[in-house]
Amino acid sequence: MSPARRTAVRPSGSASARAPIRPRCGRHGATPSPSARRILDEIDETERVAGGEFHAPRGELILTAPIFFGRLHILPVVTEFLAAYPEINVRLLLSDRNLHLIEDHVDMAVRIGPLPDSTMIATRVGSMRIVVCASPKLLAAQGLPKSPGDLAGVPCVNFEFLSPAAAWPFRLKDAKGATDVPIRPRLSVTTAEAAVWAASEGVGATRVLHYQCADALRNGSLRIILADFELEPLPVHLLHAGRGTLPTKTRFFIDFAANRLRARLLSL
Repeated sequence: MSPARRTAVRPSGSASARAPIRPRCGRHGATPSPSARRILDEIDETERVAGGEFHAPRGELILTAPIFFGRLHILPVVTEFLAAYPEINVRLLLSDRNLHLIEDHVDMAVRIGPLPDSTMIATRVGSMRIVVCASPKLLAAQGLPKSPGDLAGVPCVNFEFLSPAAAWPFRLKDAKGATDVPIRPRLSVTTAEAAVWAASEGVGATRVLHYQCADALRNGSLRIILADFELEPLPVHLLHAGRGTLPTKTRFFIDFAANRLRARLLSL
């Protein structure tokens, strides 16, 4: 399998100033902490590679991903990976808060959206549309919006994590960049699942990431509207620390997961 394409993210001053992680080993034969255990595993791997000894990747791989995306798309890939590499264990941290790879002792993260400058290494695996959708029942009652301005007369379900204000950004044909268009929220929610469910019930149109409404689109309970005015899709990356030699378990996961994730995203 050919290695996945990787891109270095530009370094920032704050990242280079962080102190290195040091293991906190137990005393008098006590079990090492998880971070110390991982460092000892990496030392053992380095010694084996230096000695020319080939071995199957092993140890614990810690991954993090957004909750809903992780459950829908990362967990199936991880399950296949565990079957292929029985000596690797995976700890999958699902969180909508971006964990810090170094400070939180994470090997790899899935990030949806633009990446800040850092010393991290990014492997792009696809892109994600931000879509507006509505139920056929709502569209039959309200009519099909032809432009974002038509949303003024359409009830909406606002997903606050994606759009904190009561306005949705669109790419208008006669304007540069994004233009915020006011909406009329009948309901505001804090999770995508709630927004999609309410929209499917006809409460209002909603704006979510494409993967979050993919099942509702497939079963016909929602339709995408205003597609010609969508913003540029968000990039999706696998991200890992750029310091030192890449552990074998991490390299194997990138090579295993990258094309599978690309295929899953293209199928949306």
